[in-house]
Amino acid sequence: MVHAYILIQTEVGKAAAVAAEISGIPGVAQAEDVTGPYDVIVRAEAETVDQLGQLVVARIQNVEGITRTLTCPVVHL
Repeated sequence: MVHAYILIQTEVGKAAAVAAEISGIPGVAQAEDVTGPYDVIVRAEAETVDQLGQLVVARIQNVEGITRTLTCPVVHL
C-alpha cells in the first residue's frame, strides 16, 4: 500500500468545496481545508505508485477549483 499527502492550491474561496468533493473520491482517506500556502491537504492511499498517480491525475486534478497540486509520497526510513 502506498500512502501520500497531496497539497492543493485552489481558486479563492473554493477550499471548502474542493475538500468536500475530494473527500468522496475512493482512495482518499482524509481531505481538510487548511491555512497557509496550500488550501487543502489530502491523505490518499493506493495499492501501487501507478494507481496513486492515476488517482491524482484522473480524479483529484479534475475537481473544479483546483489550480495546482503537489504529491508527497510517504516513505518509511
